[in-house]
Amino acid sequence: MQTKNSETNCYVNTSDHDLDANVFTQNMQKSVWHQRIQIIHCRAQHSELRHPIKRAPFRSSFSARSAILCTVASPQSAEMSSCLSELTPLLGGAANSSAAAGYICNQFTDAGYAIDTTYLLFSAYLVFAMQLGFAMLCAGSVRAKNTMNIMLTNVLDAAAGGLFYYLFGFAFAFGGPSNGFIGKHFFGLKEVPQSNFDYSNFLYQWAFAIAASGITSGSIAERTQFVAYLIYSAFLTGFVYPVVSHWFWSVDGWAAAGRNTGESLLFKSGVIDFAGSGVVHMVGGIAGLWGALIEGPRIGRFDHAGRSVALRGHSATLVVLGTFLLWLGWYGFNPGSFNVIFKTYGPSGSIHGQWSAVGRTAVTTTLAGCTAALTTLFGKRLQTGHWNVVDVCNGLLGGFAAITSGCSVVDPWAAIICGFVSAWVLIGLNKLAATLKFDDPLEAAQLHGGCGAWGIIFTALFAREKYVNEVYQGRPGRPYGLFMGGGGRLLAAHVIQILVILGWVSCTMGPLFFALHKLGLLRISAEDEMAGMDLTRHGGFAYVYHDEDSSAHDGGGGFMLKSAAARVEPRPTPVATNQV
Repeated sequence: MQTKNSETNCYVNTSDHDLDANVFTQNMQKSVWHQRIQIIHCRAQHSELRHPIKRAPFRSSFSARSAILCTVASPQSAEMSSCLSELTPLLGGAANSSAAAGYICNQFTDAGYAIDTTYLLFSAYLVFAMQLGFAMLCAGSVRAKNTMNIMLTNVLDAAAGGLFYYLFGFAFAFGGPSNGFIGKHFFGLKEVPQSNFDYSNFLYQWAFAIAASGITSGSIAERTQFVAYLIYSAFLTGFVYPVVSHWFWSVDGWAAAGRNTGESLLFKSGVIDFAGSGVVHMVGGIAGLWGALIEGPRIGRFDHAGRSVALRGHSATLVVLGTFLLWLGWYGFNPGSFNVIFKTYGPSGSIHGQWSAVGRTAVTTTLAGCTAALTTLFGKRLQTGHWNVVDVCNGLLGGFAAITSGCSVVDPWAAIICGFVSAWVLIGLNKLAATLKFDDPLEAAQLHGGCGAWGIIFTALFAREKYVNEVYQGRPGRPYGLFMGGGGRLLAAHVIQILVILGWVSCTMGPLFFALHKLGLLRISAEDEMAGMDLTRHGGFAYVYHDEDSSAHDGGGGFMLKSAAARVEPRPTPVATNQV
């Protein structure tokens, strides 16, 4: 039957042989507010059981599975015994009060599973929606004659990345127990689900993997063969990126801040790369750097005297649309990296919990991006004399890429500093790229690689002790930000992270792009590049348009938004006459 509490207006399923309904209701009415506090406390204990300290600080680690069992329903566990011992007296010593207490706790446990899984899935959907943002941003940033090509590469990043991450990548990243270098279990999601994680964890991690691949595609846009996209995307999402994520996010990783209890941390701190300024953005940016270097600049990007010539994208509208979609997705990227929200930090009944940290992370993300956008707006105005919306969008994204590492462990005021500096990092790297004749149509290497590296350093300078101990629990006395009084150990660990990511991606993706180049599989012919890949490789243009050669006319060409399945034939030349 169901017993209703008149004050809480809640129904509790009971039975005659399990609980005396009258006694239960009477005692529930005696101290309902105290009981609420006790139940919340019990619920928080169970959340800690479902997501142990070694997993909680960062996205799911999936290691030491056999050693971590789901014990929320077992009265033998210390935590469950504590919960029952606190709740049972509140039920008035009824004959079956222990059973009633266990029932109540288990009901909250089931609800906690549902809440945390829903939270993670929703975050995964937001991160996946960033692929649409990448697609729009890329489409608007290239010339109209290459629109279909870049859109197709974005689709294939997700499709090829999904298959190879399922087969290999997820296992290399989180297949524990394993060594500190690479995972070795869960190929093809074998033995999934388990008591500690479910398919939602794979989906969330896959969305991150294809984000790294999408970054690289922007650097080599408008001149790369289609087969090269397929090869590098599969290799990056199936091997290169997963190994890096294992190092810094798996509990077995040699540099992870949330490493298994009893194992030493790098410089006694580990690397705090909460959502991936290094793991995602630097990996994608450095891979794109090598691809663009080996391919060389697009035809017409630099004139015969070596001066930079702007090859502007054909649609600022698509760039802005893509930026806003990426902005939205970042609220799954950064706050979602907690994995769980149903967890308390403070005493029972307090407002201090993972839910508060999630909100703070969303705020720091927002402030960093907004500051970077405004700084870029005025910085480029001083530099060029124009209010350029495309530059502002790139500056905004640079701020997001930088704050991604420390978004959960810094104060909002520090996020403003992060965004301000990231804007100047991007402006400076773009100036350096033009000087060195480096051509990246989306500024992806500078934005994600450069601003991501700055974000890693920023975290080591401004990470707050309180937030570090809340988010990365279980290691008292852990080092924190240098400027916050935490010493230089965290900074030393983060410098190591930058160096090893630079070395690993260079040693893997660099040779891959070089081999593709030597095999004639990397760059398209000059004739195809001049005509546009939509026409020569994909059967027609995305639009019916009139395009001018940007190398001769800096203003670019106009177009009409009309679908064109067939090729656009040139207009006949008018016949000259002798009429006056």
